[in-house]
Amino acid sequence: MRGTTENVTFASSPAGATARVSTGMVCEATPCTFELPRDSQFSVVFSKPGYQQQQIFVGTHVPVGGGAALAGNILAGGIIGAAVDSSNGATLEHTPNPVFATLEPEAPQPAPVVERKRRRQQAVADSAQ
Repeated sequence: MRGTTENVTFASSPAGATARVSTGMVCEATPCTFELPRDSQFSVVFSKPGYQQQQIFVGTHVPVGGGAALAGNILAGGIIGAAVDSSNGATLEHTPNPVFATLEPEAPQPAPVVERKRRRQQAVADSAQ
C-alpha cells in the first residue's frame, strides 16, 4: 500500500537556501525533506542572500507503477478499494521529486554615480602629485 503521503526532497546549488512551500512549510536550509499529501500540487520558492530567487511548480502524475497498482487493487480489493485509492491520491506521485534549484548569483550593483565621480577626482589628484 502506497499511502496518501509522500516524502518530497528539496535541494539547491548552492546548498543552504531557504525553501518556502506554498502549503506553508519552510525549510530553513536545503537539503531537506517534507512529508506531503500525494494529491497536493504546490510551488516552492528558493532564496539565498546574494542569489536570485527561483520558483518551481510541483505537480502530480500517475506513474507507470501506480496504474499497475490500481489494476491490482481492483483485482484484490474490488472496485471500492480502487475508488478509494483514486480519490485520496494514493495512486499519485509528485514531479519533480527531488525538487532541485540552481540559484544564479545576483548581478553586482554598479557603484553610485557620486562614488565614481569621487574616485575619478581622487585618481586625478593622485596623478598630479
